[in-house]
Amino acid sequence: MIETFALTLTEIGIGKLEIFVIGIVFILFPTLFIIASRNLDSRGVFDWMMEKPNDWIGRK
Repeated sequence: MIETFALTLTEIGIGKLEIFVIGIVFILFPTLFIIASRNLDSRGVFDWMMEKPNDWIGRK
């Protein structure tokens, strides 16, 4: 027979505030990652660099 072992969130020390923050991050991070990924494609970065080529690092 297999016995299971588990701790409750209270026993671990995670309260309602921590659960709320974890939930917000769980929803917010993937959303912002997808938005940032769309804006950081190679074409977008190239266009951004071509707007001000004299401002690149190392070109003074």
